[in-house]
Amino acid sequence: MSFKLFMLLVQACGWTIVISSISIVLGLLLGTVVSAAMQSSQRAVSLAGRTFVSFFRGAPLLVQLLLIYNLLPMLGLNVPSMVAAIIGLSLCTAAYQAENLRGGFASVPQGLLEAADMLGLTPFQQFWRIRAPIALRMTLPALTNEAIMILKASSLVSVVGVVELTRMAQDLSASTFKPLPLYAAAALLYLVINTVVSVGANRLEGSFRWGVKA
Repeated sequence: MSFKLFMLLVQACGWTIVISSISIVLGLLLGTVVSAAMQSSQRAVSLAGRTFVSFFRGAPLLVQLLLIYNLLPMLGLNVPSMVAAIIGLSLCTAAYQAENLRGGFASVPQGLLEAADMLGLTPFQQFWRIRAPIALRMTLPALTNEAIMILKASSLVSVVGVVELTRMAQDLSASTFKPLPLYAAAALLYLVINTVVSVGANRLEGSFRWGVKA
């Protein structure tokens, strides 16, 4: 495989990172809201959160991407395929992250919340200053696994016309008739990205532990 072909894969790898990063961040924000909704004392809100999680965990991601890509134009939203792909990945990962966060929220010590009540913190302040940070810390390993899964699952967005790493490898192998080195290079690039994510998450988790000890 020539250097030129490898650089084309690296450029496409950049799109994989962009799509995955935006989806993971949006999914984390939405997953936090959904997780809070699932624990709401209001039955309608809790049911809405659980329905969201059940749907996006129950339907295959490939089907979700195709559904969103075809549904948006029918709703009058003619967005680029890249945006449709990010929406699909964000909604899917939000459902999984909401379940991960739910366990984290449940681990928040009740005494800490009672102390927050005594200090006069509002429920919103308690959520963003106490419950959410502790839940994120407790669920960091699970959230890291989910981020890696989304990075790998981003290869599916090629079905809606987005040229990311896997799609570029497919296109190049079709034109050069040398699929093996191209797919091997793509696998290597995925491995490098996920290794960087894992190392970064481990260091972040270590800093959390250091903060607790301090």
